[in-house]
Amino acid sequence: MQETPVTPLADRTALVTGGASGIGAAVATRLAELGAHVVVLDLDDEGAAKVAAAIGGESRGLDLTDGAAIDALDVEADILVNNAGIQHVAPIEEFDPERFALIHRLMLEAPFRLARRLLPGMYERGWGRLVHVSSVHGHRASPYKAAYVSAKHGLEGLSKVIALEAAGKGVTSNTVCPGYVRTPLVEGQIAAQAQTHGIDESEVLDEVLLSRTPVKRLVDPEEVADLVGYLCGPGTASITGSSFLLDGGWTAA
Repeated sequence: MQETPVTPLADRTALVTGGASGIGAAVATRLAELGAHVVVLDLDDEGAAKVAAAIGGESRGLDLTDGAAIDALDVEADILVNNAGIQHVAPIEEFDPERFALIHRLMLEAPFRLARRLLPGMYERGWGRLVHVSSVHGHRASPYKAAYVSAKHGLEGLSKVIALEAAGKGVTSNTVCPGYVRTPLVEGQIAAQAQTHGIDESEVLDEVLLSRTPVKRLVDPEEVADLVGYLCGPGTASITGSSFLLDGGWTAA
């Protein structure tokens, strides 16, 4: 006898940013498996459309560094997963200020604007889940990542403010903080890290990316997606203002 799928998020709509690949695509897939109607949002319109088609959702192509475009977004959602991000590796004295500002617009201002846009509807319906894909770098620093680290620290603070303001309204806000995940973003760092640290690309994984991680492997995107799915599921009304680490023991060392 075939088992009936468990769909605790049926009748919920989820918006996932950076959903065209990597963690975002895995999260979109998991939320769809749990019954949610998923809107996949990404600058890569074609990639977002492919993921949406595969999971029976819909897509939006949007530049999240464009604040006015976010404010005009024609979506209402019960679940917001702030996942979109980019990386730039350089010493502070060589870090382009415009690149620094761009990363903050994408990874801190955009989550603020999306929360500002969607929270009133969540409050009106009496239910909502915000999950921000932060990073171990929201708790620990690494050299040459001034913009990324400061944006993730800011995202941790933003999530806690939302949790306090949303308390008693049926809405929760939490962060998930993976270490290095097997994604195009991480794979794209290897050459830059090798050049910055003056080592061969083959040495980057063990000597740089995983040097402080007791569990010597990259995190799989599906592991992050499973945690996001849990935080959006039943029995989580009191889980808010928290930060969940999937860092292979990095912060325990």
